[in-house]
Amino acid sequence: MDSLYSTRLFTPPVATKWSQISVPWTRRLFSASRALPPRHRWLLGMGSAPHHDRLRHVGSGGISRLNAVVLGEALAAEENNLVFPSHDFSRHAHISSPEQYQNMYERSIEDPAGFWSDIASQFCWKKRWNPEVCSENIDVRRGTVKIEWFKGGVTNICYNALDRNIEAGNGDKVALYWEGNEPGQDAQLTYAQMLEKVCQLANYLKNVGVGKGDTVIIYLPMLMELPIAMLACARIGAIHSVVFAGFSADSLSQRIVDCKPKAVISCNAVCRGAKVIHLKEIVDTALVESVNSGVPVDLCLIFENKSAMKRESTKWQIGRDVWWQDVVPQFPTKCLVEWVDAEDPLFLLYTSGSTGKPKGVLHTNGGYMVYTATTFKYAFDYKQSDVYWCTADCGWITGHSYITYGPLLNGATILVFEGYVTRYSRKSLRILGSVGEPINPSAWRWFYNVVGDSRCPISDTWWQTETGGFMITPIPGAWPQKPGSATFPFFGIQPVIVDEKGNEIEGECTGDKDGYHWLTGRVDDVINVSGHRIGTAEVESALVSHPHCAEAAVVGVDHEVKGQGIYAFVTLVDGIPYSEEVRKSLILAVRNQIGAFAAPDKIHWAPAIPKTRSGKIMRRILRKIASRQLDELGDTSTLVDPSVVDQLIALIDH
Repeated sequence: MDSLYSTRLFTPPVATKWSQISVPWTRRLFSASRALPPRHRWLLGMGSAPHHDRLRHVGSGGISRLNAVVLGEALAAEENNLVFPSHDFSRHAHISSPEQYQNMYERSIEDPAGFWSDIASQFCWKKRWNPEVCSENIDVRRGTVKIEWFKGGVTNICYNALDRNIEAGNGDKVALYWEGNEPGQDAQLTYAQMLEKVCQLANYLKNVGVGKGDTVIIYLPMLMELPIAMLACARIGAIHSVVFAGFSADSLSQRIVDCKPKAVISCNAVCRGAKVIHLKEIVDTALVESVNSGVPVDLCLIFENKSAMKRESTKWQIGRDVWWQDVVPQFPTKCLVEWVDAEDPLFLLYTSGSTGKPKGVLHTNGGYMVYTATTFKYAFDYKQSDVYWCTADCGWITGHSYITYGPLLNGATILVFEGYVTRYSRKSLRILGSVGEPINPSAWRWFYNVVGDSRCPISDTWWQTETGGFMITPIPGAWPQKPGSATFPFFGIQPVIVDEKGNEIEGECTGDKDGYHWLTGRVDDVINVSGHRIGTAEVESALVSHPHCAEAAVVGVDHEVKGQGIYAFVTLVDGIPYSEEVRKSLILAVRNQIGAFAAPDKIHWAPAIPKTRSGKIMRRILRKIASRQLDELGDTSTLVDPSVVDQLIALIDH
């Protein structure tokens, strides 16, 4: 195993092309791209303005080696602020020095059309794009938001992910390893075998009337059939919308009603450990709800997951439900490609955001293909001999970009893992990755020292569903890493800071003294205490540094004197009882690390922190609890454990 990508999804403040369920524009939803190879200005607040200052990036020899360690030579202690790549690692890296990165980065900013055209030319296009490589308007004050890349170009992302690699002589290379819920449940597919299965499903979908522009809902667990279904849709120009197979019937129904699919693809059941989850029954309930909302679905293709449930035990609706195994294998293993425009839709993915109501984010073909492939190659320093494992689910953007499309476009061998790890060795790990809410320096050092044995660089990336690909990310081997820093922007990205009116604050986004960028939270994760703007991540990091604190989540609450107060939900390590002494000690830890102005006004004991299944803290719910707005909690079905909310409410006055 050469790459491990740990997932903690984080959705910073932006907006993009929304589907019908979209929330209105708000203070923190202003502009974005659809993850296309960008020269757009990436916004850490709201709005955009021309940015002419060249970013200050680390140069060779410009950083002191005091308080530093070298990759593979020592553990990263609390006093170590820098981890330098070893000479051997850098020598073999795709980008081996700050100078090489800087040259590539400057060209991506100064000549974006040429930079991205050169990369795009490495892929297969039936027709080359128009002379105008990029056209955009990301300011709603100037009209409709529009971002177009490679307009007029005709391609197919499935062809580039599979056929192109086979034509390059890699048909016998393993494309996908699959590990099931139980030991001994495993399988693998070469690129040639995977293409045959994709073509069979694509031919079936065409046979039942699914064509270019039609939407297909995919509600599958992490079986091989999930990426197969995604690629089959892409091959025929259909739009796939993957729904995480842990969502409730109500959540699934909302998405069905919104995108009005031609078909739903699912399976009868899946095992989570020893527990059987009856997915087909969830689909049945969702389809009843969608019919009641005026959106019937005529076809439900069900894969029989024999390890979880036999077909004889599966509830069935004749005329609508069809067994995958009964029909798909009967179709030819070759399927003509539907060539599509670069700006034709590829997939629709719903994100809950901070409102609790799903919003459909639409990604198109050309730009998404080029950008995800490029970010994967450089952020993970991918080598053809690597085996890559992303622990995410394809129900999230991470699974789309960095399980299915990004790796396969690079000819990678990927691991799709459905079960739980019981036995392991980390000796083969080469690169670690993390994505989601900002990782604090202590957690970074643990990840580096324990999981990576102090020899694996960490690509601690910053991006979101709407961008589709990494925006600010370390590039292994190119420069030293700072625990907790996302480091530098990817090619084409120009970070700026803007005020609440959308005006750029000049010179404020140059990073720390060495040019490194630190993400302290989203716009709505900044608390204004007596005029002090405090990032929730700062306070959380200070709390977690306390030896008795296992986890913390901080939100702001109204305060009649200070404007906003700091309300901290704290989970203690096992065996430590709640006490006034511990409470005072936690507050003191924040005072000592940040200052008295950042001291929490309230410590709320939390047996656990409410999170979505992607690992995102549901701060919307925490704010309601902190404000005692208990009748306005909203939908909690997307939480890993909704009962956590009741436990928190019970401890309000503890």
